[in-house]
Amino acid sequence: MVVSSLIQRKRDGGALEPDEWRGLIDGYVAGRIPDYQMSALLMAVVWRGLASNELGALTDAMVASGERLHRNRLDQPVLDKHSTGGVGDKVSLLLGPMVASCGVAVPMMAGRGLGHTGGTLDKLESIPGFRTALSLLETEAQLARLGCVMIGQTPEIAPADRKLYALRDVTGTVESIPLLAASIMSKKLAEGLDGLVLDVKTGSGAFLPQLDSALELARTMINLGETRGCRTIALLTAMDRPLGRACGNALEVEEALQGLAGEGPKDLMEVTYALGSEMLVLAGVEPDLAAARRSLESAVSSGRALETLSKIIEAQGGDPAVIEDPGILPQADAVEVFRAPASGTVAEVNARTIGAAIVELGGGRHTMSDTIHAGVGFVITVKPGDEVAARQPLASVFARDDAGIALGLDALRRAIVIGDQGVALALVSHRVTAAGIEAL
Repeated sequence: MVVSSLIQRKRDGGALEPDEWRGLIDGYVAGRIPDYQMSALLMAVVWRGLASNELGALTDAMVASGERLHRNRLDQPVLDKHSTGGVGDKVSLLLGPMVASCGVAVPMMAGRGLGHTGGTLDKLESIPGFRTALSLLETEAQLARLGCVMIGQTPEIAPADRKLYALRDVTGTVESIPLLAASIMSKKLAEGLDGLVLDVKTGSGAFLPQLDSALELARTMINLGETRGCRTIALLTAMDRPLGRACGNALEVEEALQGLAGEGPKDLMEVTYALGSEMLVLAGVEPDLAAARRSLESAVSSGRALETLSKIIEAQGGDPAVIEDPGILPQADAVEVFRAPASGTVAEVNARTIGAAIVELGGGRHTMSDTIHAGVGFVITVKPGDEVAARQPLASVFARDDAGIALGLDALRRAIVIGDQGVALALVSHRVTAAGIEAL
């Protein structure tokens, strides 16, 4: 197999055969194919796309690059959720414990920050001592004991995706429907799930801002799941503004704790309940979405969900004292309030601008080896449509130094637009299944 010839063929619009995709993935995982050649191939895919049989072959090769989760010790349904990435999206931190406390096993296999979007693993690792790199045996044991584990890909599961994920983050090859679909579905299929609920983002802060592209991604992933025996549905949710108030790793963990204590922002809780309800119905533990939502609300109000998270934190080496004292999370060295430059209506809170600024503050990565500064970010207290007065506090910047404060304030000036009216996408706009698309 001559890799350069395969790159040229894909660059010129040709298709690769299934055995060629298997050879490429096996060679890359084994270290025989270098990053620079794989980067070139990824860019060719971004430009030329993948035929359906190519996408299936790539996904299957990524699953086959490692082992699968064994579920012989589980007597309950196994489901997971995945978000395509957003700003302020800490839903997974709430959803795993909530759904697990309702009788569903949740192997929450998440990722790191990608491009301008935050990553669940980076957020979890802001909790002192928290380990996201568990072995497959540790994962299976904790899932059987607690009903939930919150990890990255284990060394054994989909190692091809783990390598490609990090490479795409730093080579400008994130925004591609086939690459997004193969990445997400390979690690989910390796979990041996009974069902999967997808949170596909739309709007300025999404990898695919346009509705048509988001729907295409949802349909692509649903087809991959359903044809491989995993029942899959998707909800399209808004990412034209940050979700919740907190944006940044440690700040989002604190807000997730507030949510599990029954004090989360309304938009964050609505998206979490919508996704969680779909999971409980898909798992067969509740008959309909209304009953499922009541179960989730009870898990929060009773304290069961927060107790489950405490057990997860302790089991994975973290300090469960964070539940009562979020002050032990990493803190910013400098904080500054951003005030409204004029009276009017919040017309926009641009999520992509906020996400990119978090990366510049040190809360994300430019290269695979960059260190995350977990305490930086923003807390934004306004949404599109809110009426504000001149000099009213709208947000706060959390930074490492004065230069970071200046950078953050400049980002907020560009992201928060004051005008005559605010227009926002519906928080949950569409439900997509193998049967079709339903506008909500």
